[in-house]
Amino acid sequence: MEEGQLTNGESATPKGSREHIRNDKSTVRLPMLLGLTMAGGMLIGATFFGGTKSLNTIGRGYTKYREILQLIENNYVDTVNTDELVDYSIEQMLQKLDPHTAYLNPQNAVAARSQLEGGFDGIGVEFNIYKDTVYVVTPMSGGPSEAVGIQSGDKIIKVDDKALVGTKIENSDVYKALRGKRGTPVKLTILRKGDKAPKVYTVTRDRIPTYSIDAAYMIDNKTGYIKVNRFSETTYDEFKTALASLKSQGMKQLMMDLRNNPGGYMDRATSIADEFISGNKMLVYTNGKDNRYDRQTFARIAGQFEEGPLVVLVDEGSASASEIVAGALQDHDRALIAGRRSFGKGLVQMPVQLSDGSELRLTISRYYTPSGRSIQKPYIPGQEGDYEKDLELRSKRGEYYIADSIKNDPKLKFKTDGGRVVYGGGGITPDYFIPRDSSWQTPYLIKLFNKNLIREYAVEYANANRKRLEKLPFAEFDRTVTLDDAFMNRLTKEAAAEGVPFNQKEYNRSKEYIRTQIKALVARYVYQKSNKAGLNNEYFQVISEADDTYQKALQLFDRADKLEHGMFTYNAPDKK
Repeated sequence: MEEGQLTNGESATPKGSREHIRNDKSTVRLPMLLGLTMAGGMLIGATFFGGTKSLNTIGRGYTKYREILQLIENNYVDTVNTDELVDYSIEQMLQKLDPHTAYLNPQNAVAARSQLEGGFDGIGVEFNIYKDTVYVVTPMSGGPSEAVGIQSGDKIIKVDDKALVGTKIENSDVYKALRGKRGTPVKLTILRKGDKAPKVYTVTRDRIPTYSIDAAYMIDNKTGYIKVNRFSETTYDEFKTALASLKSQGMKQLMMDLRNNPGGYMDRATSIADEFISGNKMLVYTNGKDNRYDRQTFARIAGQFEEGPLVVLVDEGSASASEIVAGALQDHDRALIAGRRSFGKGLVQMPVQLSDGSELRLTISRYYTPSGRSIQKPYIPGQEGDYEKDLELRSKRGEYYIADSIKNDPKLKFKTDGGRVVYGGGGITPDYFIPRDSSWQTPYLIKLFNKNLIREYAVEYANANRKRLEKLPFAEFDRTVTLDDAFMNRLTKEAAAEGVPFNQKEYNRSKEYIRTQIKALVARYVYQKSNKAGLNNEYFQVISEADDTYQKALQLFDRADKLEHGMFTYNAPDKK
């Protein structure tokens, strides 16, 4: 039996896939389902598990269930879909357990398994559905679509002579049309802005790599930045490459960004933690009903960055594998954890593939940080609704804005290697609290995003100025390119024409964020061809200018240095 260890809560449409589309109902529901079923700690691959205990009880239950199902099939007054009844009954049964034990039907099981793979077979574009039309946001650099000349802003109106437009177009339709076995051709009918007649391109599908390191760049001559969006098959290799590159550029201190990272393979997470932690210190351990599922993982290599100030960013979207990394670094006083309290997923699931391709994710144990903390947040079996509302309740309590609103259980106190107090029972509490900056979030901004106007404006600006901008080194672009008020005024006028009435007060609050977001997207479209290994450094370098957490974290390296050398005097999260 081959083992795989996973702690995933990743969306069904990974950002790195380059086929990123709007969220319809299915795209919204599937990540929620996967988040509840996969993000619990680690998944130990298995084909079957069990024993001889209580076989008679299980047999009686199976016989009763089979009899009822047969009676319904043969005698119920209306025709029923027994497969749907079985799926529903399984789901209802599992709700009596914990929030992370779940059943995935064959379709969702395939999606869950595929998201953390190193790539997929497709045409290599990022796309978006806008005004009932599929738009190419950007072709992947070096991919098959770029090779035949497909450009940002192109409308895909037909695929193999079948229309791909209309009010009923859904995400699943786009995936089904564009993805397929590598080496197979697909004919795309494209309408380009400014052209009267459509063009036809034949694209040969190929393996499209996916990436989990969004950015890796030098902030200044000694400070590196790495953003990890998930822990997939290739994450550790990507991370090692990024870390080595930054060290070669003179990096002396590092900011590692795990915000909104929902998890992934546990062994990739512990391998990354091992790059920072010296000796053979414990990284994580698991504990179950018996010792079948008990595991201990220790540091084992001489890491690339075992010395030097380290700041790790987390927030309420950091879960599972992210929490394993943050917890190990915090318990060993190796990194200053900054941001907001992480999600709190600490249950371990075993995935069991069933005969029809569906999958059971059964909780078999809990994982613990080196100090002994379980970071699983509280839950009541059968009350998943309350569990899912936890983040909403945090907001209502003011936890995103005031450090004192974080209510740790005083009975769950633990000590780091250096004697600092840390808490279990609900996520990783940061050493330095940074409140969420929501001053720029307005209903007007949300409407602009919903109409896709910010992205559309960025694509149009990039295409109209591409020849001029491509001649500029990024540093000069970042320093000299500004989106003036005339540009912003055109945006607001077009938004009004598209049904987003202008609101001066809300616009004033969101204006600089909108300006920065458009500039960052333009940088991505213009400079993506020069990126290697899927890095979007230019986008993140621009957007960081409006990222309050990022900017405050830059001021914490002195604290991180003192922490690393045991010179700390505080036991509770800093409230500045």
